[in-house]
Amino acid sequence: MASFKNTISTLVQLSRNASSCLLSRSRTHIFYISLLLLSVFFVSTSLTERSPTALASAMAARLRLAANYFSSFSSVSSSNTCLVSDLRSNCTLSSVTTVERTPGNSVKDGRYVIKDLGSCDIFNGNWVLDDSDPVYLPGSCPYIDDSFNCYKNGRVDFSYVRYRWKPFDCQIPRFDGRKMLKMLRGKRLVFVGDSLNRNMWESLVCALRESSKDKRRIIEVFRTQGLYSFRFKDYKCSIDFFKSPFLVQEWKISDKIGTRRETLRLDMIQGSKYSDADIIVFNTGHWWTHQKTNKGKNYFQEDSHVYNRLEVKEAFAKALRTWAKWVDANIDRNRTRVFFGGYSASHFRKGQWDAGGHCDGETEPIANEASLAPYPWMMNILESVIAGMKTPVFYLNITKMTAYRKDGHPSVYRTAEIPRNPSMFQDCSHWCLPGVPDSWNELLYATLLISGH
Repeated sequence: MASFKNTISTLVQLSRNASSCLLSRSRTHIFYISLLLLSVFFVSTSLTERSPTALASAMAARLRLAANYFSSFSSVSSSNTCLVSDLRSNCTLSSVTTVERTPGNSVKDGRYVIKDLGSCDIFNGNWVLDDSDPVYLPGSCPYIDDSFNCYKNGRVDFSYVRYRWKPFDCQIPRFDGRKMLKMLRGKRLVFVGDSLNRNMWESLVCALRESSKDKRRIIEVFRTQGLYSFRFKDYKCSIDFFKSPFLVQEWKISDKIGTRRETLRLDMIQGSKYSDADIIVFNTGHWWTHQKTNKGKNYFQEDSHVYNRLEVKEAFAKALRTWAKWVDANIDRNRTRVFFGGYSASHFRKGQWDAGGHCDGETEPIANEASLAPYPWMMNILESVIAGMKTPVFYLNITKMTAYRKDGHPSVYRTAEIPRNPSMFQDCSHWCLPGVPDSWNELLYATLLISGH
């Protein structure tokens, strides 16, 4: 009974806080009210087997969170954003032209003014609290894998969807799904890589779905092992994901006694079903840190030769050179725009993913740049390989921006398992959706605007 009294008390608190600010921030608060209703629905459906007291407690927790959300605006400045940190970086890995929307045309006709800010690095910035609506509502997209769907799995804090990436020295346009669909009309965009690229692919599909007038005109073309595709029929475009965690070919050989064992062919690209795509976003990284790969014993292969031992850094460089040669030989540079996504940071504490590492309880980004992990060795190799290619490759250097976001991982919310405890397996590598990968796609969108696609 006490739990239900707490629920009623929280509803009263929520209504008081909401009424004081709904007039000035109506769209955002309507969003969070919708989020709250969805939250109550998921809690109630997941706890139907549990006692009324447990159900009331869970609902009260989410209502209290919403009440805190409303009341928090008394401390948010009217400037619409609050910097997490003012520290700046000397990183100047990318120089691009930045797009700004001017007040005179931002609403009426949607045209953009392109400013030439050649020294601006859009990946050098910080996360800011943002009062605007997310690109798509948590719980609204049916295409998100359960392992990325933190909201559906019971995560009760909403703060991880309230941050937006802001470069220090320039402005980037907000993601406009309708405009991006028009840019992609008649085209094929393919993500090739590991499950972090799948994270990004699902984010983009959901963002574009939100902007589609008739969602029934979005069809799932493929969902086979290693190949996934959605087609937006009204725009005659497809958004695909091709699983290739190393970019080079996983292989099997027989040893002297006929036992089959796995190797990695450093001299052979995995698949080529995407060479005719208009836009390709590659990535690799996390699988190179796994134990078998990292040890490098009797695993790496070139032609018929299997190395007794090869340092993982050398193997990674060989694999990327194989990828680069394939791109230069097979991609039509006049047609296809090539991107490569940087290493997405993990945030395991007290152990790695397979040794009890955890990240639960994190609700804010890292505030101090000095606390970020060192720049990954893999990205230094990647930058060197890209620099020597004939094909222009745009480097989506998301490493620093992800390094801040220790709060954005599924952690214990990778499944709908209840009850939860800190000792359960946690995911501190992938990202909740909606969440951090939405910002990657905002940067991809800005770059496509710049390049004229």
